[in-house]
Amino acid sequence: MKRKINLQLVAIAILAVMATAIGITIVYYGLFQRQIRQDLMINAKMLRDTQYFSSTDIDVDSVDLSAENSELRVTWIDGDGTVLYDNDVDAAKLENHMDRPEIREAFETGEGDAVRKSDTLNEDTYYYAILLTNSTVLRIAANAQSLLAVFLSVMPVILLIIVLIITVCVILSFTMAQQILAPIEAMADHLENADYDAPYKELEPLARKLKSQHADVLAAAKARQDFTANVSHELKTPLTAISGYADLLQAGMVEEKQKDHLYGEITKNANRLLSLINDIIRLSEFDRAGRELTFEQIDLYGIAVECMDNLKVNAKQREISLTLEGNPCYINANPHMMRELIENLVQNAIRYSNAGGRVRVIVDERGGKVTLAVKDNGIGIPAAEQERIFERFYRVDKSRSKATGGTGLGLAIVKHIVELHDAKISVDSSPGVGTTMTVIF
Repeated sequence: MKRKINLQLVAIAILAVMATAIGITIVYYGLFQRQIRQDLMINAKMLRDTQYFSSTDIDVDSVDLSAENSELRVTWIDGDGTVLYDNDVDAAKLENHMDRPEIREAFETGEGDAVRKSDTLNEDTYYYAILLTNSTVLRIAANAQSLLAVFLSVMPVILLIIVLIITVCVILSFTMAQQILAPIEAMADHLENADYDAPYKELEPLARKLKSQHADVLAAAKARQDFTANVSHELKTPLTAISGYADLLQAGMVEEKQKDHLYGEITKNANRLLSLINDIIRLSEFDRAGRELTFEQIDLYGIAVECMDNLKVNAKQREISLTLEGNPCYINANPHMMRELIENLVQNAIRYSNAGGRVRVIVDERGGKVTLAVKDNGIGIPAAEQERIFERFYRVDKSRSKATGGTGLGLAIVKHIVELHDAKISVDSSPGVGTTMTVIF
């Protein structure tokens, strides 16, 4: 960035010097042209007043202006364009001058001027012509440098100024870059300090964004660390049980009548382990950046009917009444994820309901928005814990969740599905009364 600041400052300085030099040269050259014309007009009127050219009958050989006017060319033209006198070239050798614009203008208006450029000498020739009382025209001419020649003549001075300015700019830009960047570097070192203010007012939004992102990164890192620790713990428990029971069976330390019980425990823990792995894989898929989802128009009520058929056996085993209410409602969603969403919510409601309890699933439209509600009259969730129920491996009642096969990841999966569909989920629960989870699409 420092190098970029230096280069930009030097470039701006060079452009400023060149633009100033060109502008001044053009303005100066315009004044220079007006001054030349003014001088030619004064010289022409002075020669007119000398009476040298008062009559066409005078002896032109007696007129000698070459010595006194070495820088001026004087030409005397008759009314028909014939050159009567020229102090630089023999008049007899010159062609008719009636085609010259300044001559024609002088005959028409009393005076005329023109500028003709020389492509070889890099000079401009300025002409001024005045009509005399005897109907002849007196023309004065002078050579001067062209605009390009004037600019090139000052180029060495311009280059010297550019070199000096570049030197000054490099020093100034280095100092300025240090002064500008030092507070920004200090801000980068204090991102963890919430009380540290941005060094510049313009950087306050950026500083807030960086602090927020920094906090998010730290939170995400901690969440991953906690997740890894929780995964290790959750996987270790069924694996330890399976390993222990297998060791007992292999060592022949179990009586025949107890083997069926151990086989059942091994199967239960293996199923729990499989459920954990499946849920962890699903969460990993949700966390994967840039994951593309296929959305289509689906009937949420129709999917709820399928889910209820899949879960009615589970509900019957736990003596839970399972009902579905509502009517067909269409949303743009991923059908597989909608099945996961409904099944997780309903399984969670069944898991935390007591025998003889009731779970109701309602799909309808409220205020133009499709709504899915899962209601139970189970143990409920204390208000202090309602914000944490979507955390991974968080359980309101740990003993009940493990006893009923819960992994502690169901509501975390629900949260991800809701976020991926730009929906919102709310929880209304009271201990001993029950819980209602509502998803608004």
